[in-house]
Amino acid sequence: MLLPGTQLVRRPLRCIRALGHLPSRSLMNLGELVSALNDFASLSLAESWDNVGLLVEPSPPHTVNTLFLTNDLTEEVMEEAVQKKADLILSYHPPIFTPLKRVTWKTWKERLVIRALEHRIGIYSPHTAYDAIPHGVNNWLTKGLGACTFIPLHPSTAPSYPAEGTHRVEFCADNTEHLDTVLSKIKGIQGISCLTTLPARVEGEEQTRVTLSCSQKALLEVVALLSQNSLYHKTEILLLQKPLLPHTGMGRLCTLSEPVSLSDITKRIKSHLKLPHIRLAVGMGKTLESPVKKAALCAGSGSSVLKGMEADLYLTGEMSHHDVLDAVANGISVILCEHSNTERGFLSELRDMLAVHLQNKINIIVSKKDRDPLQVA
Repeated sequence: MLLPGTQLVRRPLRCIRALGHLPSRSLMNLGELVSALNDFASLSLAESWDNVGLLVEPSPPHTVNTLFLTNDLTEEVMEEAVQKKADLILSYHPPIFTPLKRVTWKTWKERLVIRALEHRIGIYSPHTAYDAIPHGVNNWLTKGLGACTFIPLHPSTAPSYPAEGTHRVEFCADNTEHLDTVLSKIKGIQGISCLTTLPARVEGEEQTRVTLSCSQKALLEVVALLSQNSLYHKTEILLLQKPLLPHTGMGRLCTLSEPVSLSDITKRIKSHLKLPHIRLAVGMGKTLESPVKKAALCAGSGSSVLKGMEADLYLTGEMSHHDVLDAVANGISVILCEHSNTERGFLSELRDMLAVHLQNKINIIVSKKDRDPLQVA
């Protein structure tokens, strides 16, 4: 009932969407996300000395809404990640490399672990796995040279052999019960696989060709067995090689579409890396106007990867003094940009690629505090 003097005002009704139906970005379980990151770049491609993968894991269950990308995880960057409410930090360089004997407040790397666990932030590092992949750091660095074709300086091999085992053994024998006994014993050796027998004609005689794959340890037992049965002299042993992976590996050897002067290639690299200054050593007998047709590059520290490579130019972050002298003496010019300056710019591309790979399920942000520790004063 209305009070005297009051009027009923008619207003159009507004549709109010239930809160439960508001669009939102979905979360990812940490295990699911780590698995997806491993699919993006297999950790088997990392160098054997490297420390890659999930390095710090909060107690489960742990869900990830925000993935935070950085080249180096310093304490300043960690505080930025905390402020951004990151759930997982992807640090290109592993913040834990040398094993920690304790986790106290004494050293900065120990403090990183403490802060991460206090705020339930995981830490994942891909490092040299990202150097090797075709869509990784080194391919990004080639863009600083301009139009070019390139191949890995040190190709990666597949993580496993094309067949089980490391060796293939082949021999021929007469079709006798004696052969059946030998084959029975071979089948009893652990590490034997792909055992096949086929009819064969050897010097006009009907025989059986036996082929098998085996491990290094099993090979010793096979050879001993064949020797005991007078079959070893008819045996061929092949060492199986892991196949090379196309477009995958450490460093890149780049052939420019058109020769470019050393002066111009220097300007291109500075523009690509957004650097006002780089360090340049001009090869013996070369000048700033000398043409560059072939360049060997390696993001980060490239001495061991570039050493001995034939090229007009070496491009990397850092090299030892004596390795630079060697290159210059061989007529190879060297451009050094500081270690992480040859890596950090990749993070923006990585953010976009991961957004697609992860189907936009989580937020992905790049650190603004991350920077190379060396500056030109």
